[in-house]
Amino acid sequence: MQDSTTSKEKILKKIRKALIHKSTQEIGDVDKTSEIFSSSEEPLEIQFATNFSALNGKFVFCENEQEFIESFDFIAKDNEWENIFCLEPKIKELLHKGNIKFSDQEADLLKTDIGLTLCECLVARTGSVVVSSKQLSGRRVPFYSNFHIVVAYTSQLVANTNDSLKFIKEKYNNQLPSMISTITGPSRTADIEKTLVQGAHGPREIFVFLIDDIHVL
Repeated sequence: MQDSTTSKEKILKKIRKALIHKSTQEIGDVDKTSEIFSSSEEPLEIQFATNFSALNGKFVFCENEQEFIESFDFIAKDNEWENIFCLEPKIKELLHKGNIKFSDQEADLLKTDIGLTLCECLVARTGSVVVSSKQLSGRRVPFYSNFHIVVAYTSQLVANTNDSLKFIKEKYNNQLPSMISTITGPSRTADIEKTLVQGAHGPREIFVFLIDDIHVL
């Protein structure tokens, strides 16, 4: 008589047997602290730029704040950007220096195209931008804008996600924000007929202007 046992039944029998006859072998402590990824010898800014760009992010390196003003002004004019919105005093000061028009009025937020924010830190290994609810831009500006412009500094670069949490804990003296989020490239979805759509539930594009505040002469 031919064996009619299906592959599924065979697998279920093995699972039942394993549950009944449990192994007596002791399992050692799980190492939760060691790195599971091989470390890179590349500088963090190079790692971030490579991984962020691979996710369709737009990366611009600036040697100083003056170069940021010039680069942003050029890109804004080249792309004919209008309705620029910013709440961050540090960025507003730079925009004022460059005579770049923007709004910081709450009433203009819903119609903004270009939203400028700072960030908590940048994760080099994943090319991610970490933002939180304790920033003045909060949860809104990064998600209402068609183009999200992040202004960051090289002193905010960290190697991996664990380092980003340590960075934030130290910054806020363990008083963590109510919301911490990572932005890894422009928003995208393939829910509609399995066709990749970029900017479906957030910015169509994300720019990171990285200003060097470490290697200052």
